[in-house]
Amino acid sequence: MHPTIRFACAAAMATALALPALPAGAAGSSEPAAPRSSAPAAKPANPDFANAKAAIDRKDYAGAIAALNRVTQAEPRNPEAWNLLGFATRKSGNPRGSLAHYQKAMEIDPKHLGAHEYMGEAYLMLDELANAEILLKRLDAFCTFGCQEHKMLKTAIENYKKGRKPTG
Repeated sequence: MHPTIRFACAAAMATALALPALPAGAAGSSEPAAPRSSAPAAKPANPDFANAKAAIDRKDYAGAIAALNRVTQAEPRNPEAWNLLGFATRKSGNPRGSLAHYQKAMEIDPKHLGAHEYMGEAYLMLDELANAEILLKRLDAFCTFGCQEHKMLKTAIENYKKGRKPTG
């Protein structure tokens, strides 16, 4: 076969393989074919999660806690919801109560950076420096090239040692 013809045949086959197959009877139809996907439909975002984040931004920690309790009931395997529930609980003045929420986030995602940092800050509020330092060591192992959570907990520990205890 001539090289030009061989190239033309190969190009035609590649084009044909790249085109999507039309459903039977679709040729000449003015109706667009419905999109086909083997992936499951995306789950809509939980409005309580968005409401909780907005409440945290407003420093409405009680409102955030209520919304996040609904999220964790609906999505018990959502580590970010548990982490934010711990954050809102700690910021509302209950660092001891926040620990269980951070722990739950870390049970689901053992390398959840935010939960490690926030739990460390809660421990500092409770005057448990040794526990905060353990979490800093874990972050050091997780953040090979450094990360914001490691830097923030390290700074909080340094401030704690200088007599400046976290307030929330």
